[in-house]
Amino acid sequence: MNDATPLIPAIGSLLGILFLFLGLRANRKKRLLQNLPTAKTKGVFIGLVELKGSAESSEPFTSFLAESRCVQFSWKVEEHWSRTVRESYTDSKGRSKTRTRRESGWKTVASGGEEQPFYLEDDAGAVLVRPTGAKLEPLTIFSEHCTRSDGLYYGKGPDISVSNSDHRRKFTEIGFPIHTPIYVVGQAREREDIVAPEIAQDAAAPMFLISTKSEEQVTGKYATAAFLWSFFGLIFCVAGLIWFDSLRHQSPDQRIPIYLGVGVGYLMIWGIGWIWTVFNSLIDLRNRVRQAWSLVDVQLKRRHDLIPNLVTAVSGLKDYEAQAQQELAELRTQSTATAPGESGSDIHALNHAVIGVVEKYPELKSDEAFQKLQRELADTENRVALARDYFNNIATHYNTRIQQVPDSQVAAMGSMKPRPLLSAMDFERKSIKIDFAT
Repeated sequence: MNDATPLIPAIGSLLGILFLFLGLRANRKKRLLQNLPTAKTKGVFIGLVELKGSAESSEPFTSFLAESRCVQFSWKVEEHWSRTVRESYTDSKGRSKTRTRRESGWKTVASGGEEQPFYLEDDAGAVLVRPTGAKLEPLTIFSEHCTRSDGLYYGKGPDISVSNSDHRRKFTEIGFPIHTPIYVVGQAREREDIVAPEIAQDAAAPMFLISTKSEEQVTGKYATAAFLWSFFGLIFCVAGLIWFDSLRHQSPDQRIPIYLGVGVGYLMIWGIGWIWTVFNSLIDLRNRVRQAWSLVDVQLKRRHDLIPNLVTAVSGLKDYEAQAQQELAELRTQSTATAPGESGSDIHALNHAVIGVVEKYPELKSDEAFQKLQRELADTENRVALARDYFNNIATHYNTRIQQVPDSQVAAMGSMKPRPLLSAMDFERKSIKIDFAT
């Protein structure tokens, strides 16, 4: 037994702890993705969001190898080499000898790529995505091997060769072609040029991912990684001890209780880590439910504040009969009586009153200020509906999680209770859609 032998169980334990940490981290990322409901682009709010759509750009790049229209691509050319190496060595009897061996490999001889901000588009609209700093999972859009007799060899590759070249090259290109379905998880923030959100790198965000894989594939990848890292962590902890005992010529049969104890201890630490991960995940999900409700309240407040501006815009126009003035007075009364968060019945009547005034007095459609305010009101109605749907989606997910085994036992530790969903009686869900062209 040499001097390094006692280090074997320590190394095994350190590797086991490292793999356990990696397993818990992968599990945390998996649960983070499970906590995020998929948002629509028109309903993107500030914070961590999950989106699904297609990659779009009005001025896409033309990729170097595949010549595909892409929003982002990277390529490389690798050349194969091989050589015979003669080396000296000392055998077990102390005699000097020589031997030959074959070495080979691939060396990158050229590479490149381009990247630009692009839009993720879904059925509700589009949102700008700045991919710098994101973990990218693109498609392979070109992959080909060739020899010097192929026109691609020098047509897309350099004229010079590497040392010991076999004159074989591998051309590979990956990227995001336009119209490709993508899955994005990242931090939403306000754009600097216009009043709109964008998805960009944020050092404080737990994840920034742009993938051509589906949500199920990405989540499954983290779930598999969590299991494998944790499993191999257990193997290394126990195997290191077994190897140590074999070097000391101890019978493994006599050490089985110790091996079982190490395994049980590892599983107990894993269990504590799992509970910690699940508890923090549920707390994060509960906070997202609260944030979703605040977003509903913000949109209701915005809608409430628009009504007095509409009344003021209409009141500024001249030559209206007394009936119009009476209806405007009713609008003003309803706007002051309807506060954010109140039931939808008053707001529903208020919306119909606005539409009624426009229908009776078409001259209002020619007033630019009134048109702008009316468009803002219509847009706010859509945002209210999106915020409501976002809240209901994440609240439903939260309610399901805290009632399912085994999460329900962890939720009971934090006294977590289900959240009621928003219904039609909670606030007006109908969007105002007015044709301004007529």
